[in-house]
Amino acid sequence: MNNQGVSPSCHGLRELGFQEAAVKWWNLGTGRLTEMALQRQEGQLAGNGALVVRTGQFTGRSPKDKYIVRDSITENTVAWGSVNQALSPEQFEGIWARLMNFLYHKELFVADLLAGADLNYQMPIRVVTQRAWHSMFARQLFIKPQLEALATHHPDFTIVFAPEFKCDPAIDGTGSETCICINFTRRLVVILGTFYAGEMKKSVFTILNYLLPEANVLPMHCSANMGAHKRVALFFGLSGTGKTTLSADKNRRLIGDDEHGWSDQGVFNFEGGCYAKCIKLSEEAEPQIFHAIRFGCLLENVVIEPVTRTLDYDSDEYTENTRAAYRAQYIDNALIPGIGGHPTDVVFLTADAFGVLPPISRLTAEQAMYHFLSGYTARLAGTERGLGKEPQATFSACFGEPFLPRSPLEYARMLGERIQKHKARVWLVNTGWVGGPAGVGNRMKLAYTRAMVNAAVEGELGDVPVQMDPVFRVNVPTFCPGVPNEFLNARGLWSDTAAYDRAAADLAARFRQNFEKKFGAVGADIAAAGPLAG
Repeated sequence: MNNQGVSPSCHGLRELGFQEAAVKWWNLGTGRLTEMALQRQEGQLAGNGALVVRTGQFTGRSPKDKYIVRDSITENTVAWGSVNQALSPEQFEGIWARLMNFLYHKELFVADLLAGADLNYQMPIRVVTQRAWHSMFARQLFIKPQLEALATHHPDFTIVFAPEFKCDPAIDGTGSETCICINFTRRLVVILGTFYAGEMKKSVFTILNYLLPEANVLPMHCSANMGAHKRVALFFGLSGTGKTTLSADKNRRLIGDDEHGWSDQGVFNFEGGCYAKCIKLSEEAEPQIFHAIRFGCLLENVVIEPVTRTLDYDSDEYTENTRAAYRAQYIDNALIPGIGGHPTDVVFLTADAFGVLPPISRLTAEQAMYHFLSGYTARLAGTERGLGKEPQATFSACFGEPFLPRSPLEYARMLGERIQKHKARVWLVNTGWVGGPAGVGNRMKLAYTRAMVNAAVEGELGDVPVQMDPVFRVNVPTFCPGVPNEFLNARGLWSDTAAYDRAAADLAARFRQNFEKKFGAVGADIAAAGPLAG
């Protein structure tokens, strides 16, 4: 429907400062939004029916431009610092007033949506955008209400995405012209100065990370799927570690690919769609994701041939962070709604750029807390602004530190309680490099990683003999169905074992330095679960 059904109050937008005439398009469907995006020259239609768009200068998130309004609600509950930067209420109101003036004569799209598949914790949201394709992105990634529910939709948060608006650092207190800011008192989010649509989903994730712990729900940066006998597995990891790829398994039902909550009843997806990296995507390696890219799917920064409209998934001409946004039901066997029971297995995914972590290992309860708080991976080029072409080792608490308004210790405590209560097994899986560091070794074969993960979550490694890694002290299986034994031994895959020993000692030192810096006051039992000193 268009604005003919909008009330004089603009369904609550007028109170925020919006002009009724600007709210042009309301809850348009995928077909209409695709048509309008093409008419407005916002993108191109690929031969397979997907809409292909460019995000311009910024092809990833802008973590240094992310803020939370610091006021009486957030003052003592947000972990302020380099991750959670503060803007004052006065600074936010100044930005908001200029934003309303900026949008006065602009044509706006509005989408009323939901976050959270569990009705007990579902949050109504409203997304206001300048671009048709941004509205389409929101409708693909979040949960769509039933048509009859739209008339009474009252959002808990309103997200305004105005990429053409530029902040003024001199008066706004921002670090650049770009600003992503959450105001928990006003229940508003502004995304300004960037076209990268992923800022929308991560802003909502940040909101849920703040609100849900108060309802005794653990918010998690993880994918989830369910196998036979309703065995649920969680896959934690940062971008590029394999959350989306490994959770899309033809033999298991997808619950969700990126963000979930763990309540007293089990796990539930925060979203209604998936946001998959598609660099090097192939039908052979990732058939479910490959076939999800069709009409209704939105592709960001994928190279498209202008005449034949074929897609080049191998090209990184614009970025390595090429993305596909599609509804979860585009994946065969997806579980709709995305709700499952309590997990039997928790998998920590890391892309180890040094090539020294074991391909798979079983963690003790203390080791699980240590590695969850450490959140080690190799952050790959393109996921965020400011990263070079080479992978960079990084530690991101809870495998999602940029999205945690509260202290990581709060989320870790909640995870530890749930793992212990439900007796979930915890695994550390290296989806990164073997046989040497990045640039020398090779990325672990996806087929081997899938075989290891499947064996773990299906309970096939329970009786397999293990060897303790002498540096990282985790238990490494000596046998796994579908994987050559030599690929379970990280050190043995290096031609120069002395070089491996040096690299392992170096990474172990990085773990210890990071943990001491961030969590030095944590109990000795958790700190002692880390790698040995060289």
